[in-house]
Amino acid sequence: MKTSIILSAAVMALALSACDKQPTTVVTPAVVTVPTPVPGPSGPPGATGATGSTGTMGAPGKTGGDTVIVLPAPPESPPAR
Repeated sequence: MKTSIILSAAVMALALSACDKQPTTVVTPAVVTVPTPVPGPSGPPGATGATGSTGTMGAPGKTGGDTVIVLPAPPESPPAR
């Protein structure tokens, strides 16, 4: 039993070390430069837009005095030990 464990460990070490790992090569893509477009001359100015409507006036607000304040409920007492 003792020799079979030693023998199997030696065979595994030989088997794992016998594998030839190929070096990995990383291929980087070539850099492509794209020409940027050049803006042309500016065109004539456009016509002035129409003025928007002013809307209708809202109703006047009322003064305070009827504000209701809601207070949170008091915390419950902790449970007795």
